[in-house]
Amino acid sequence: MAITPSPSPKRNLVVNPQPVQIHDIRGRESDFTLDHDAFFPILPAPSTTEGKVDFDDETSITNDYYPKVTALLLHHVSGATRVVIFDHTIRRAGATARRAPRSTRTLNQTAKSVVQRIRRHCPDEADDLLAAGTRYRIINVWRSLNKGPVESSPLAFASSASFPHHLDQKWYYWSGMTPDERLLLECFDSESLRPAGESQVQGGRDAPLGFRGPADTARCRGAGEHRG
Repeated sequence: MAITPSPSPKRNLVVNPQPVQIHDIRGRESDFTLDHDAFFPILPAPSTTEGKVDFDDETSITNDYYPKVTALLLHHVSGATRVVIFDHTIRRAGATARRAPRSTRTLNQTAKSVVQRIRRHCPDEADDLLAAGTRYRIINVWRSLNKGPVESSPLAFASSASFPHHLDQKWYYWSGMTPDERLLLECFDSESLRPAGESQVQGGRDAPLGFRGPADTARCRGAGEHRG
């Protein structure tokens, strides 16, 4: 008798919807930091946002936008000495969009995958970058591509400081986010691997979880290096 194998599962997760309260950070931007919350809102900064970028043109994104993201991270991430931009994602609303906005939470990086990324994008320097004493992070720079403020279904994100408390996770959104504002979302920080009491970061994980709404958005990810 022939046995028909069961189809492989399409996902390795189980969806378990839970009601959560999501708080607006508008007007409280200075209350949050990368080290404590793993996210950091940046209000308009002309020196890093001016100039045109064609987000439908891969060459323009790489040549015109990547340098702006690098400058932004070096300016706002304390102690950063080097930035390597390794990918970007454009999400647009609409049935014909190549990549639509996400409507579920995500956890972007694990310690193993971060090491693999460093070895992939910096092969000649990986051993030195991964050596003890070098702090490295993966940071997601998120922005809206809307012409005006985001008015519906904004990005939601959680504070990593609340992650050990699964029943009391703190979720946030940034109302009316404009095209010249930026949100840094820390996906990984090597400080989290240090023994308890030695780390500068708070919480049991390093990446806030996010929901992406229907707004057109751009995400650019980079690895940052610290010395000391």
